Order: sequence, then C-alpha cells, then structure tokens
Amino acid sequence: MEPTLPATEARPATPPPASGLDARLARVMPAAERAAHAPLIEEINRLKRELGVAILAHNYQTPEIFHGVADFVGDSLALARQAVASDAERLVVCGVHFMAETAKILNPERTVLIPDPEAGCSLADSITAADIRALRERYPGAPVVTYVNTSAAVKAESDICCTSGNAVEVVESLGVPRVIFLPDEYLGSWVASQTDVELILWRGHCEVHERFTGPEVAAFRAANPGITVLAHPECPPEVLAEADYVGSTAGMISYVGDRRPERVVMITECSMSDNVAVAHPEVEFVRPCNLCPHMKRITLPKILASLEQGIHAVEVDPAVAAQARQAVERMLAVAPRGGVRR
Repeated sequence: MEPTLPATEARPATPPPASGLDARLARVMPAAERAAHAPLIEEINRLKRELGVAILAHNYQTPEIFHGVADFVGDSLALARQAVASDAERLVVCGVHFMAETAKILNPERTVLIPDPEAGCSLADSITAADIRALRERYPGAPVVTYVNTSAAVKAESDICCTSGNAVEVVESLGVPRVIFLPDEYLGSWVASQTDVELILWRGHCEVHERFTGPEVAAFRAANPGITVLAHPECPPEVLAEADYVGSTAGMISYVGDRRPERVVMITECSMSDNVAVAHPEVEFVRPCNLCPHMKRITLPKILASLEQGIHAVEVDPAVAAQARQAVERMLAVAPRGGVRR
C-alpha cells in the first residue's frame, strides 16, 4: 500500500516503472487508453530528469498525470509547501492558474510553468482586489482571511491566506472576534460552524462542488447501504449535513488510508476518487462525477510541450508578489487540524 501522509505534506510521487504503472492504472483506465498514454509518460519523465524539472500535480488531475509523471502530488496547501521545499530549477504546476501563481509568489527567482495558462477557477474569478478594499471600508478593523483559491492580486490585499485544510486554525490564530472570510461562502459557513469567531462571508462558489445536493447524497446512501460519505467543505451545507466526514482533499485521503472503509463516496471532483482508488484496491469507491473543466485543460501533450518549449511561464508583478507572499507565508505557518468526523 502507498503511505498516506498528513495533510500538511505533499506525497512524493516518483512514477513507478512502466509495467508497474500499467498495473496500477488498470483499476481506473482501459488498456487502450493506458497504451496511448505510455509513450508520452515515458518522454515526459525522461525530459524532466534531463532538465531538472519537478512536476507538481493537484489531486484533481487525471490518473495518467497524477500517477504517471508527477513528482509530488497533493492539495493546494501541500503543493504550496512543496514549491518552497523543492530544489528543482524549474517547477511545472499541473493545476489551475492560482496554484501556479502561488508557486511563483513563493519562488520569485525560479521559473514556474503551467501547461495551459487558460486553466482558471470560477471561485478565484468571483472576487477582485477592489472587492476586498470595499469590504475593509465597510468593516474597519476586521482582518481579511482569504482562501488560497484566489488571484495574486487578491492575496496581496489580504492579511493571511488559508486552505480548506487549515481554515479553522487560521481564523482562530488571529485572536479576534470577527474576520472577513473570502471568497467561498460554503467553506466559510462550515468554518463558522467550527469556531466561535464571527465570519463575514462572500458569495463565491466552486462550480464543481456547488452542484452536489443533499438529495443526491441521500440517494447514494439508499443505493449503497453502509457507505461512508466524505465531503469537501466547499459543498453546500445540506451536503455537509449528510456526510460522515468533512475535510480537505488531503483529509479525505488520510481518512481512507487510516480507516479503510469497505465502501466510500468522495463528494468532490471525480478524478480524485480515481487517484485514491489506485492506492486502495481493497476499498470500493462509488464515483459521483463532477469534473472541473479547468483542471482538465492540463493534459500530457501540454505538459510535454511545456517542457520542450519552456512554456508557459507564470509572472507576478514584484510589488503584488511581495504583499501576497506575506499572506501565503503566514498561512504556511499554521498547521491544519484536518476534517471533522460526524
């Protein structure tokens, strides 16, 4: 079995030999698809070693990327930590644009590439730096806690960032009775249920997680007696109320690794279930499938082109980066508690 590391750590993901990789991917991918990916995986792995590149892949990447070419995998907090810890000359971020921006903010002297610069995020697009300035005027003295799923410009206007893995701890670390929490309304509502701190929320949502519903989760239970329901806190409150465990992507992975439920459903982006299923063949995964169209813009051909041509470099204005870095580094100093088992 693969070890499941704490939510604060990115898991090393050095790809296994081709035969071992094929056996693992057989759980989630037909033979013809595996065969089609194999030459690209081999060439990407050869080239990244030659060029001194580290590939960081988010949990929502497809299995051929996650298991085939990534050097480190994890949630946004884990990848941010690994971006700092890696000694690679160049970083290729297989995720959405704000993740690549965060890597660049933390590594201003290093080259950070993203295979597709159009890989965006509906949640990040829901708020601007001007919105934060207006909120500060409306709620003077309230510190701004900003989810890491935001642009560099928004991070630069914030006091501290957080992820779903350490949001409660970040809010409580400030020692104040009230904070402005941005931009995910559902994550904010969940954090508010876990703390006595008053949260002023913004009405931003993730287009993947907001599509899940309470009746949908109830239907999973009815069709699969004894199933364990794990949900990401970006889901609506009615969904979280139906869950056995609420936590970040890393928290859900740890839950499966620690408890080995007989049957489980992860209420989050569906590639994550595929990736975790590879590591836990003894667990039956029921797979709801809400795909993130932005994550799926990252493909093996685009990763190869990024390596071969040195595209697409992520740049952040130095003045913005300096301010944003403070908020991100404060986030990295706060350890996550993990999720909540109901």
